[in-house]
Amino acid sequence: MQCPFCGQDNDKVVDSRAAEGGRFVRRRRQCLACNRRYTTYERPEQENRLTVIKKDGSRQPYDRQKVIDGLQKACYKRPVSDEQLGRILEGAEEEIFRHCDKEVPSSFIGDAVSRRLREVDKIAYVRFASVYMNFADLEELIRQAVEAQNAPPKPPGQKELFE
Repeated sequence: MQCPFCGQDNDKVVDSRAAEGGRFVRRRRQCLACNRRYTTYERPEQENRLTVIKKDGSRQPYDRQKVIDGLQKACYKRPVSDEQLGRILEGAEEEIFRHCDKEVPSSFIGDAVSRRLREVDKIAYVRFASVYMNFADLEELIRQAVEAQNAPPKPPGQKELFE
């Protein structure tokens, strides 16, 4: 593993443990060249085998970073923590990989993420939805914002009906 600080490829693993309920491995590493520590995460390879079917019909490999980037843009200057973003992403990915084996429509990903984001921050949800749903006019955006505002909050700990 290349050190993110000095670029050397000489490190040792200081600590290793399961994270996020055993879905990936968190490793704490120390660079032997500069002595700085950093964290890496190992995820199962199966996530990389999923193909996303875009709106135009084109296909591309699932890229977790694209979802993270979209969430971060939607939550810019909003009171949404990195932990909340992580939970949104993990929940959405869990749903995606449970329902889709090899291919997933981009709309399914957008729905899975936006439902969870709506529970956390309605402004960020409207921002995300405005890009994901590609509103044709301002009326559609306003309708979606009013619907989000009037939606009753889900009680803490309540599970989805079909999860």
